[in-house]
Amino acid sequence: MKKALTVFTLILLIMVPLLTACGSGDTKESGEKNSGNDAGGKKHKIGILAPAVTHGWVAAVAYHAEARAKELSGEIEYKIQTSSNAEEMTSQLDDLITWGAEAIVAFPQWEGMEVPIQRALDEGIEVVNFDIEINAEGVHRVSGDNEDMGVQGANYIVDKIGKEGNVVMLEVPTSGSVSELRKKGFVDTMKEIAPDMNISTYATKFTREDGLKDFADILTSNDKIDAVYSMDDETSIGVLQAISEAGRKDIKVVTGGGGMQEYFKMMPENQDIWIQSALYSPAMVKDAVDVALDLLNGKDVEKVKVIPTTVVDRDNYQDFTDEKSPY
Repeated sequence: MKKALTVFTLILLIMVPLLTACGSGDTKESGEKNSGNDAGGKKHKIGILAPAVTHGWVAAVAYHAEARAKELSGEIEYKIQTSSNAEEMTSQLDDLITWGAEAIVAFPQWEGMEVPIQRALDEGIEVVNFDIEINAEGVHRVSGDNEDMGVQGANYIVDKIGKEGNVVMLEVPTSGSVSELRKKGFVDTMKEIAPDMNISTYATKFTREDGLKDFADILTSNDKIDAVYSMDDETSIGVLQAISEAGRKDIKVVTGGGGMQEYFKMMPENQDIWIQSALYSPAMVKDAVDVALDLLNGKDVEKVKVIPTTVVDRDNYQDFTDEKSPY
């Protein structure tokens, strides 16, 4: 009997550590599965729709959106899609709905996205538009202050050249509300603070290639230009190249918008021209992803979140340089 008890005791001594080890392994695995998800349940599904890369700023939007989604990977599952036109984005929107997206962060650059976005909203999906204002009931939006960018551009030009002169305004009709609001802010402010300013308006696009091509033509038909109201840093780089290649010395101000690192570096290099950018960082899209998650978590969220405008030129550009920025 004593021998039997000794053997039994020995078996217990062997089994207890093994059972304890198995239990600790199960606990660790369970903890890892719920990492970052305070509710301990299913992750929210968020879809991200962005335009294909036609412009450095647009590329940075997709980059920052995905970076934020990865940071929130403990709380969300995400899919990011890029498209070249409204039809392709609409198809991708349908794919995200089929996937089970509870919220969609969209950057709908083209006309015609109102109907598919409204359809998603009507199906109970939260939609947070980045940058673009569209006519859809229930959509939330995160944006820079496009109208104030125009206001700041007008103030800057008047500060540098006075209340009279010849100004070329480069609008971008294909960008929808972005160009419309920037133009409104600029024109309304000029009427108020410099009503005698002569403003000529031309259409271009948000690329340096179009800025170069279009402004080269503008230079040939305008003998005297004091300032250029350009709405975008990429366009402005093309404008500055056209000015340099033409050897023009009359232009004293070129504005921009976006916050492009390459453009910032040009500011101190050209002392003959005041180069300005109304900061409109693509990193704002991170706020749009956060708003989508807040909506899914039942938090109170404002319908429109507007990021204030900051003016950058040769006097303060060093405060905004970022070597890690993709834009």
